Amino acid sequence: MDLNQIVSRIQNFNGNIKIMEVCGTHTSSVFRHGIRSLTPPGVRLVSGPGCPVCVTPRADIDALVRLSGEAAVCCFGDMLRVPGSEMSLAEAKARGGDVRMVYSPFDVLKFAANEPHRRFVLAAVGFETTAPAYAALVEEMAVESIHNVSLFTSLKTIPEAMEYICETEGIDAFICPGHVAAVIGAAPFTRLCEKYRKPFVIAGFEAEHILAAIYAILRMRERGACEHVSNDANTNHSQICDDSAYKSINFYPSVVKPDGQGRALAMIDKYFVKTDAYWRGIGVIRNSGYALRKQYAAFDADGGHAAYGMNTSDDAMNEPNGCRCADVLLGRIDPDECALFGSACTPDNPIGACMVTSEGACGIWANML
Repeated sequence: MDLNQIVSRIQNFNGNIKIMEVCGTHTSSVFRHGIRSLTPPGVRLVSGPGCPVCVTPRADIDALVRLSGEAAVCCFGDMLRVPGSEMSLAEAKARGGDVRMVYSPFDVLKFAANEPHRRFVLAAVGFETTAPAYAALVEEMAVESIHNVSLFTSLKTIPEAMEYICETEGIDAFICPGHVAAVIGAAPFTRLCEKYRKPFVIAGFEAEHILAAIYAILRMRERGACEHVSNDANTNHSQICDDSAYKSINFYPSVVKPDGQGRALAMIDKYFVKTDAYWRGIGVIRNSGYALRKQYAAFDADGGHAAYGMNTSDDAMNEPNGCRCADVLLGRIDPDECALFGSACTPDNPIGACMVTSEGACGIWANML
């Protein structure tokens, strides 16, 4: 079946379905390729929580701002403008805080070598895709006995967030994040499919990958089962989920293997342990984060967030009045349904974290509408 036939069959779908593209890169691709315009009215594509900057709690930003008064805080550029309770890291820098941008986690070691008497804190933010790099950094610091660098960890895991959404939101199917799946493999999404009887399709980021994923989901919805389908780039690898009509399908087998990248997963397991984590605007999701193992506590900047006054109560985590980032991240609304979108909240003046980065749904919508 060629791409034109796939598009034609998508457009002939007669029904209603809500599909979440979990990853911000998928959301960007959907806009860039005009995929929304190719789907019928009953097919609703919504964004998910697949932007690590968007789900980093304000309390973490607040802690890093405080740290910048006593240490050099290093972070990626997209973290600089994320609003905290009072200010962003960029604003903290403007007020005299020591905040430095890095392009790689290992850049912090160059700073540390040049200023051996200065303390450096790296904001370790991300999902399973970046966790192996932070693990490798800790390993090098341990081997080289580097004592003036530590990590402020705000690492989160996607399958647990997707499970939370399955439990609480009316999402009918998922286009799973290709980058995360490349690390953790297809198996976690197969388990979610088996448990929740929903389609979980792993896809790459080109138009044909996303359209093939949508087509497979719609066929499952229409027919109660999905026969083998394929696109020009990859051959379909599917697994039947018990007696369910729905399947977990891997349309990205050249990159995503059933059990993931063993070496990367081993590095994560060696240095990190799973823990509950707070997702900005959403709340605590059980077992959805990574924390440094106790034997590497010397490299832990936050001591479990306690040392810098992190308050995980709901009152401390409330977003600014009118901000609906949480509803966007959970697929409840599209960004332009927020009253602040495009007026009070813009890429130049982000009120919510979803407007800050090119992976945030609001930022994508604002720049591509």
